[in-house]
Amino acid sequence: MKLRDIAAAVQGEVICGADRLDENVDYAFASDLMSDVLTIKTDDFLLITGLANVQSVRTAEMSDVEYILFVRGKAVTEEMTALAEDNGMVVIRTDYSMFKTSGILYGAGLKPVY
Repeated sequence: MKLRDIAAAVQGEVICGADRLDENVDYAFASDLMSDVLTIKTDDFLLITGLANVQSVRTAEMSDVEYILFVRGKAVTEEMTALAEDNGMVVIRTDYSMFKTSGILYGAGLKPVY
């Protein structure tokens, strides 16, 4: 699924990485526990989270995750944006809940990591 289509499906706002919206992602993982993110064995997935702080971006960086979708209308700070941009990440923000976001994207064909 193209990142552009993901953003549109959840009425998302692209915070950074707009030049990469034609890239495809097949898998997603939804969690607010960054320790769970660190256990995922693949790096080719969209991280869906409501944990909007610089630590979530750092965790994504450590896990080589390139795509983050922040849910529940969480604000993405300038520090978070700068770190994501420095690491070439795509960051999208939506007002939808994690449950609704996950359901929409699953229904659109995005697969779970496990």
